[in-house]
Amino acid sequence: MTFKYNNVYINNTSVITGPYEARGPLASYFDKSYNDLYFNAKTWEQAEIKLMNDAVDLLLQKENKKINDYDLFIAGDLLNQLIVSNFVASKLSIPFIGLYNACATSCTSIITASNMIEAGQVNNVLLATSSHNMAAEKQYRNPTEYGGPKRKVSTFTTTAGCGLHLSNIKSNIKIEAATLGKVIDMNQKDVFHMGANMASSAIDTLLTHLNDLKRKPTHYDLILTGDLGIYGKKILIDYMKEEGYTDLKNYNDCGTMIYDFNSQKDVLAGGSGSACGPLVLYSYILKQMQEKKISKVLYIATGALMNPSTVNQKLSIPSIAHAVSLEVVK
Repeated sequence: MTFKYNNVYINNTSVITGPYEARGPLASYFDKSYNDLYFNAKTWEQAEIKLMNDAVDLLLQKENKKINDYDLFIAGDLLNQLIVSNFVASKLSIPFIGLYNACATSCTSIITASNMIEAGQVNNVLLATSSHNMAAEKQYRNPTEYGGPKRKVSTFTTTAGCGLHLSNIKSNIKIEAATLGKVIDMNQKDVFHMGANMASSAIDTLLTHLNDLKRKPTHYDLILTGDLGIYGKKILIDYMKEEGYTDLKNYNDCGTMIYDFNSQKDVLAGGSGSACGPLVLYSYILKQMQEKKISKVLYIATGALMNPSTVNQKLSIPSIAHAVSLEVVK
């Protein structure tokens, strides 16, 4: 299912990260980074709440706006029952939609807001997404205190809070189109290999988007997946070659762009997490678009649809991916 938009624009963003991201190659594009994972909070979960709160506050400061200048707040995170987003929303006192599509949440939020703006139901929407390395690892995998070794295919959950303002107020970058993906279950059960879990849904959504709009990959200056990491990226490239798309030089993955693999050995296969994609898109990529170095970007956020219970029961891990097309306004 693909939508086209005429009146949805990106007005501003905010990106705040943890210490690992601050040591990566994109550090200069982030608004702010903390030097530890607690952010002066008592727990990992409270640290992530502070992270999203800070991202929202910074966006308001950048735009010199009050929270009531926005019609709606849409947010999502990885923690059970969206606890981060709920606590942040409780302080804002504006209408709120909490969304969960795992690491695909950023695209789900953009599409939801874009449809409502295009329909004239709202004018200004504040969006936020976050993830925290330790909070996510504690919830989904082993207690962090175990300190157990991980395999090379493991991705590293990014620590970041990301804010976005979408509206019908014309700016130099617009949301041009979007594709809602389908849940794909390839019977993958490895909770450490997020790339293998999510590559199938990224491929399905990419092919659907191209077919729906009758476009070739070369229509875009950049095709960007959210958090497949090194190995998931390779799976996507190999599969697309089998489909006849042999030239994907304009493709990259956010998870492979955040960290320095030469000096940051513990990040293994690269980044993941619901903030992984927007961390790159809202900072470095939008900067490239603002400077008109690139003008058309297809962003595909991918999510592994699991919870602690299904992981412990060794069930398969379905996945989903949604796509958003961004263009520089001429």
